[in-house]
Amino acid sequence: MSQSRVWHPFTQHALEPAIPAIVRTEGAYLHKADGTRILDAISSWWVVTHGHRHPRIVKAIETTAARLDQVIFAGFTHEPAEDLAKALVDLAPAGLDWVFYSDSGSTSVEVALKMALGYFRNIGAPRSRIVVMEHSYHGDTIGTMSVGARGVFNAAYEPLLFEVDTIPFPAAGHEQETLDRFEAVCRDRRAAALIVEPLVLGAGGMLMYPASVLTEFKRIAETSGTLLIADEVMTGWGRTGTLFACEQAQITPDILCTSKGLTGGTVPLASTLATEAIFQAHYSTDRKKTFFHSSSYTANPIACAAALANVQIWHDEPVAERIAALGMLQAARLRRFRETPVFSDCRATGTIAALDLRTSSTGYLAEIGPKLRTFFLERGLLIRPLGNVLYLLPPYCITADELDRLYDAIEEAGDCFGPKA
Repeated sequence: MSQSRVWHPFTQHALEPAIPAIVRTEGAYLHKADGTRILDAISSWWVVTHGHRHPRIVKAIETTAARLDQVIFAGFTHEPAEDLAKALVDLAPAGLDWVFYSDSGSTSVEVALKMALGYFRNIGAPRSRIVVMEHSYHGDTIGTMSVGARGVFNAAYEPLLFEVDTIPFPAAGHEQETLDRFEAVCRDRRAAALIVEPLVLGAGGMLMYPASVLTEFKRIAETSGTLLIADEVMTGWGRTGTLFACEQAQITPDILCTSKGLTGGTVPLASTLATEAIFQAHYSTDRKKTFFHSSSYTANPIACAAALANVQIWHDEPVAERIAALGMLQAARLRRFRETPVFSDCRATGTIAALDLRTSSTGYLAEIGPKLRTFFLERGLLIRPLGNVLYLLPPYCITADELDRLYDAIEEAGDCFGPKA
């Protein structure tokens, strides 16, 4: 193969070895050209839910592509988008009645932020402060970087980012401090919106907090007239144990963002769901109140068909049971690490499990991260640590034996790279 001209994401090419090519995917595995199988323990960056190339989703893509490709969505519509919107409204927390399509998690959050600011401007009570949570991550576009934690991900782009108000992560035993800070910000700054990753902060280190905190966020937001934006790009579609994480807090956010698992991990699609009040603030005979956002591939029919097939799988197959079983398997296998001096903070929410390797260097750029990734890949496992944080977020088709392989490898990695007695 000639020298690649591909610039890969989150990749320092000066340090990376040759990047392997994948020629086929199936179930929980990636296949290399030489026949090697790699067990995908992170769902190819958290997108694959039921397993790679679920036949019903593949069939829906093939069938739709035979009669529809992209259709301009400004001034036109099509059946896959209409049917999917109805399905999403039925599945989402009650009261999220409008669906705006985009094409990635980042853009779904950009849409949410613009909806929130447009809402207050259009009702004649402009607010512009956005409240964010410490350690959060919402994407890599300008708006999403602005509402994410400041650090290595966005240091070079600081001049482009807008100011936000940050509340502390609700660490165990300190939840009330977070809630008090949020209440104070709402009171003193007249915040437009709080944006949160419900229950689990992904790229920030798989940090987890209880549903009761999310419930209180909603209460405080309602009391102060602040909107609540739930970034369910990673947490949605069963990752936290329920279809959407907000269900566990028994709340309806004002705006909900979803992508990743929306199509089962097959093709890009995102949607931002909003309440009737958000829509009505933009519904007017005054064209200046139009919601000015789009992308060329908005509501791509093939992607919408894939998402519809995914929804049908949730209706027809025992997906909830698979998720519950996977959650129990993960929790059971984590127990062996709870009393070891090598790992700390063993934690799980739904199908997501994480633990920290005790090391002197922590954070995303910890030197141990690339070493661990190479260690696992040599064993045919795709585990991509966040610095010294190891996590497993597998597709729901993974078996108990395959999980054993992963946890055995984690134990071996602890022996190799953890602190010595």
